[in-house]
Amino acid sequence: MIEFFEAIRDFTETGGQVLIVIGVLIFVMWLLILERVLYINITHKKLKKDITMQWRARKDRSSWFAEQIRQAHISRLSLKLNGSIPIIQALVALCPLLGLMGTVTGMIEVFDVMAISGSGNARSMASGVSKATIPTMAGMVGALSGVFASAYLTRTSKAERTHLEDALQLQRDIN
Repeated sequence: MIEFFEAIRDFTETGGQVLIVIGVLIFVMWLLILERVLYINITHKKLKKDITMQWRARKDRSSWFAEQIRQAHISRLSLKLNGSIPIIQALVALCPLLGLMGTVTGMIEVFDVMAISGSGNARSMASGVSKATIPTMAGMVGALSGVFASAYLTRTSKAERTHLEDALQLQRDIN
């Protein structure tokens, strides 16, 4: 376990301070993604079942008032379903930007080394180059993983809303 933390420390030292910010951002993003997946698979199913049972228990399912109640149920559940998806999408967009910031800070270090030791010393420039490339890579990896998860959550959210609309619509049309 100690070797694991030492490896992480060495990696963050190689990538610079921006890498720590990117790591925290990716961690928060994946916590929110995990929360949404758990919500969809556990809580949302219960709420959908409760709303469908409430709709079936109604005697009036065809009036204007019933339609407004139906729309309110669908809207409330849709708001809960979309919860933190916009925040996840914003964090996905921030990942490559922070990676770019890491690239700029690493290149500044390379230029500082070049100004001090001259342009021919490749060893002294290596740490700056690694500080320029590692945060870029980390930002892109975080963004790519987040894009796929965000697309899945958005698609699932739309599908679940459609399923709820269909379930309530079908119940209304039966009577």
